[in-house]
Order: sequence, then C-alpha cells, then structure tokens
Amino acid sequence: MKDNTPKSKYFKIEEFTCKDGTQVSEEYYDNVQELMDNLDVLREHLGYPIVINSGYRTAEYNKSVGGAKKSQHLTASAADIKINVTPSVVQKAIKKLMKDGDMKKGGLGIYSTFTHYDIGKSRTW
Repeated sequence: MKDNTPKSKYFKIEEFTCKDGTQVSEEYYDNVQELMDNLDVLREHLGYPIVINSGYRTAEYNKSVGGAKKSQHLTASAADIKINVTPSVVQKAIKKLMKDGDMKKGGLGIYSTFTHYDIGKSRTW
C-alpha cells in the first residue's frame, strides 16, 4: 500500500493538525502537500524555522476562533505561521517569492504576531 502522507523537508503532517486534536483528513492531503512545498521555499529563503500556529481547522473549531466562513484552513490550504522575524519581514519575503514565481500566489495576511499564508486565490490583507 502506497503511503500518500504529505512529506516535507521541514514539516510533519502533525504540525497541521487542528487545535481540537482532529488530524488532517486524507481528502486534504494534496492541499497540505502544496502548502508544505511552498512553506519549504519560505524556510529556505529566510533561513529560520517556521512554527505553524494554526493549520487545518474543523468547521466547529474555525467557528469557535472567529475564522472566516470559507476559510482556507477548513481544507488544510492555509497556515498561520510564526518565524523569528517580524510579520512584516515575512510578508515582504513571501511577496518577493510570489513575484519571482518561487511560491504560489495565494492569500497573504499580516497580523501583529503572525502571518497567514494560503494557497487559495491571490489576495492580501
């Protein structure tokens, strides 16, 4: 039997588990693999470890934290990340990597203590 669990140089699937303990469903493995691949590029570029604050979310958990109704977190397509640099430095790096074609253009949100990146449609906030 083939193991289709997402693989990454820097991340494990468990890091994307919902904070309520629900593991990423196999139906979302392609999404989390693409997300991992893009975060690997960011990790290489910045040279700092990336902590996944929030990856996959169940609908119930997403609602409990005030997440958007159509959040990319619901399909394991998003990660709220923390790196040992300011969120604005992370955002600038992601914008450059997206512009250069090294990271997929997706959602990019900057917050005071973390950065949101997703592989959905291109938008910023």
